[in-house]
Amino acid sequence: MKFFVLELLFLVSCCVGRTQDVRCGADLPERYMGLLEGQKIGLVVNHSSRVGEQHLLDFLLDRGVSVQKVFCPEHGFRGDADAGELIGDQVDEKTGIPVVSLYGKNKKPTTDQLKGIDLLVFDIQDVGVRFYTYLSTLHYVMEACAENQIPLLLLDRPNPNGDYIAGPVLDLKFQSFVGMHPIPIVHGCTLGEMALMINGQHWLKDSLQCRVTVVPVENYTHQTPYSLPVKPSPNLPNDLSIRLYPSLCFFEATTMSIGRGTQFPFQVVGYPDRQMGYFQFTPKSIPGMAKKPKQEGKTCYGEDLRGETLSHRFSLGLFLKYYHHFKKEPDFLSSPNWLNLLAGTDELLNQIRSGATLGEIEDSWQKPLEDYRNMRRNYLLYPDENPLK
Repeated sequence: MKFFVLELLFLVSCCVGRTQDVRCGADLPERYMGLLEGQKIGLVVNHSSRVGEQHLLDFLLDRGVSVQKVFCPEHGFRGDADAGELIGDQVDEKTGIPVVSLYGKNKKPTTDQLKGIDLLVFDIQDVGVRFYTYLSTLHYVMEACAENQIPLLLLDRPNPNGDYIAGPVLDLKFQSFVGMHPIPIVHGCTLGEMALMINGQHWLKDSLQCRVTVVPVENYTHQTPYSLPVKPSPNLPNDLSIRLYPSLCFFEATTMSIGRGTQFPFQVVGYPDRQMGYFQFTPKSIPGMAKKPKQEGKTCYGEDLRGETLSHRFSLGLFLKYYHHFKKEPDFLSSPNWLNLLAGTDELLNQIRSGATLGEIEDSWQKPLEDYRNMRRNYLLYPDENPLK
């Protein structure tokens, strides 16, 4: 097989700055096209997998690359499925190439599905948050590659939340598809860096090693502002929603709406009670975004967070505020188990129930976060101008 085994193609320029200067791995075909020549290729991609204005699949086919199959994560190949919606296998109408869903019961490519593939190419835009499931898809793809002796080529992309680290570190007793690794909620890594970490920390089953090649982003550091050209999933429509996502996702375990079923998801919070606030919104079914949103058809009252800036960082403040607003916990917290999975621990809920303050809760994270920071440094591909963040 003609494949150059490189643990890393370290092509990062230290002269970095603006979004328009950033070049994603997929935008550097001169760095990877030679690795695809004469190979039968499988793609792990979605709607965010673009080379300029063209989808990676079309880009490769136009250049004679033998793409055999496409694998897609949560939200589907075209990115129009709601969170948690089951996606079936299909055939891409434009190209006639089979598309295999990696969400639902089939989260890992099977040996049969990988038959005839020489090399898998992974190119998906992530948002740098542990419970965003593209990272879990990467884990299972790496594991399948390792089990079937298939190399993986990862075309890296920036992390729009990559300028800081925050939140509780996952306890492996709470491992699930929304949290597979002992990392904080905001982990401060690109998927390329996470791939190296998964290998280096032996997190794959039976300590397997995936033969991975990373094509890094050019002109990027962890402090480079980056505005995503394509929304990464249906309910993260803009830069602000992506920055607010880590703070608001805990509300998914509650009775409160975070704007699913509106044109501003993950930018508001509300509940059908006038005492919650002056801002009003009414969730409704929106095809391709939210088919059955929480509090559908009900006027919700709460807060409009669209005035927040992109400097926003993960905070429990809003969650604690509304937890204490309700007199009875079940009226607010509809799924404690789901909260524990999102948090990656039951310690957070125990702390809240015991009356711990925000400061006390955050202080309890600091030692695990420091241990993680020290470990993370071993896998960074990009300059981090604030190593103590």
